[in-house]
Amino acid sequence: MWRRQLRFNRNRRCGTRRDSGLSADISPPPRYASTMRPSQFRVALFCIVSFASFALQAQQAATTPVTIRVSDPTGAGIPHAQIRLVPAPEQAPAKLETDDHGQLTLNLKTGGYALFVSAQGFAKDTRHIDIAAPEVQASASQVVTVVLEVGRGGGPTVYSTPVEGSLTLTADPYHAPLVLSPADFRGLPHITITVHNGHTNAAETYSGVALATLLAKVNAPLGKELHGEAMTSYVVGSGSDGYSVVLSLAEVDPSFHEGQVIVADTRDGQPLGKSGPFQLIVSDDKRPARWVHNLETITLKLR
Repeated sequence: MWRRQLRFNRNRRCGTRRDSGLSADISPPPRYASTMRPSQFRVALFCIVSFASFALQAQQAATTPVTIRVSDPTGAGIPHAQIRLVPAPEQAPAKLETDDHGQLTLNLKTGGYALFVSAQGFAKDTRHIDIAAPEVQASASQVVTVVLEVGRGGGPTVYSTPVEGSLTLTADPYHAPLVLSPADFRGLPHITITVHNGHTNAAETYSGVALATLLAKVNAPLGKELHGEAMTSYVVGSGSDGYSVVLSLAEVDPSFHEGQVIVADTRDGQPLGKSGPFQLIVSDDKRPARWVHNLETITLKLR
């Protein structure tokens, strides 16, 4: 009897239970199981917070502080000068104007911008600026100095009447009208395209200047500058008979659209004749309804 009791006590101390001829080892729970999971969670949370902080710092580093200084010819600052940038900067006040000292400071992303400055009593100024990436640990602003000439600010500007047969590019108020004579036009880089004319049901070869090349001369936001607000911009082409067509600026930009849009001055190696001296050609249109004969004006509308 005492031997049977001794075996029972020994089995209980060893963690062995005998029940209906079955035995099972009773193992104690892992000592650190309850502490491992919270520790792993804290490590994962730390990684997420660190990554978000790094992403925020990278986003902040992508902008450069820029100070635009507007002055008159004597060097005196012009307060409340109106400023516009294309493309429009993100997180900027709705109204951009200089302070009492003629300065405006913004954080701008790197890249190119068209800068338009105007003030009452002064002539408007339009220019292209390039914002460089900030240097490491640099705190100084990139300074853009604009000197406005005394003139009739805000009023209409009178230009000479274009000569007959010329082509006028307009992007008011962002650029002064540009007038190209046939001789000026021939001096620009030309490309050649072959298209199907649905009216004549024949293939025709045109030589001319890409419309994007012409628009670049009036500071059109093309390429990397064509985004955001600039995507609402459009181009109006008008002929001498008053016929006008509209193209979105993205249709004209070769970085957005595969088709060719050109202003042609020859067809099949010959002058355009009664359709010239210039004709707008849109290669991807199935119907040539936007092929403007006797093209006289190209107007860029930036909204």
